[in-house]
Amino acid sequence: MSGGFFSDDFVSERELVYTPGAPITDPAAIIGVSEDAEVLKKGEEFADEIDAGFVSDFEKSEELVKAGKADAYDRMAHVSTFAVIGDTVYMTYYANTKEPSEDPKNQTARLVYAPVDDIDNKTFIDLQTTGNTVGGKLVDMVYDTIFMQKDDDTIYVMWTASAGGNYYRFYCPFTLSTKKLGEIGVNRFKVGDVVNDFSSTGIRSALAANSVPCKKMFSDIGIMQKLSSRVENGEVWYYTGAYSGDFTCIIKSRDLITWEYVSQPDFPNESKWENATYVYGDKCYYFVRQQDTCPYGFLTAYDLESGKWEKPVVVADCQSRSDFIEYHGGLYLFHAPVDREHIGIIKIDADNLASSSVVLQSKIHSSCFYPFIQYYRDGELAMSYTVARKHIRLAKFTLGRYI
Repeated sequence: MSGGFFSDDFVSERELVYTPGAPITDPAAIIGVSEDAEVLKKGEEFADEIDAGFVSDFEKSEELVKAGKADAYDRMAHVSTFAVIGDTVYMTYYANTKEPSEDPKNQTARLVYAPVDDIDNKTFIDLQTTGNTVGGKLVDMVYDTIFMQKDDDTIYVMWTASAGGNYYRFYCPFTLSTKKLGEIGVNRFKVGDVVNDFSSTGIRSALAANSVPCKKMFSDIGIMQKLSSRVENGEVWYYTGAYSGDFTCIIKSRDLITWEYVSQPDFPNESKWENATYVYGDKCYYFVRQQDTCPYGFLTAYDLESGKWEKPVVVADCQSRSDFIEYHGGLYLFHAPVDREHIGIIKIDADNLASSSVVLQSKIHSSCFYPFIQYYRDGELAMSYTVARKHIRLAKFTLGRYI
């Protein structure tokens, strides 16, 4: 330990072993792009409902700047997380106010909140922008920004940033009752007995020290925003996914600060970037995009009791970010089967993944990058998503209409 804001990585004589990606050659089933008339009809209805259920856009707009409510408008905004807590909607994303591109050298991690019944009365809080300093290091890139609810009065805003040339996962507590930010901290990554900073080098070091092989990592690292939980030895553990390049895995935490490595798919695959996870019963269901040249993502499940992975089901996907939601006793996957103007919903068969089925396939009337699904009000759902990297949009819908 260095004793400062950042800690030194554990030093091991073991080298990290990389495993190559390879195509899935014998899937349990193939779920392709649907041509079923009923599936497509439901999709049309869903697209109409998303338009009708529009709640608000959450980026800083030119209109806000003109009204004196913002100092600069967002020329790019992407990757949303939202939740309704009490009477307030909270939203996070990253934005670029300098030029209209997804460029981490010009990006800001942001939290926005507004009363549900006064949605236009938004408060914008920028947590970190490229050019800031943290722990004595210069922040040279800012990327994926999410949040997780720690308790009834606290959320953790969490984001990726490169500081001193190394990507880290940072968190900052936000107290709901006072609407005040706490101090920025560094998430931690644990494998076995090794606990490092949750950083590009920290992940590699911890995996190597425990002889855990991994696929090729890139410098950028991420944590997925969807939490699910499980009681283990009398303690509540929260599960989600982590990723860097082709390396994708399941992680868990008791405090949302230190994250423990659980497992990664052990069969040949071409995984890449964001992986959706959800604990349902004693299994962690898992969907991840693959290489850009592959027309399928894959769906699998990890048995948390036996430690075994299920044979994967390949699912038509344009290699976008996906999400699970539990609704009325069932588990559903939202993904992008054709392109980032389409939403597909799959009902997961928890007893036999190969029997999972398409609920609807919808061409949304706008682009719908990276959908994130949460409960809104009255036991129904809403979806936040990016429109052409210009708008962070929230829309309500009723999944029960289609199932």
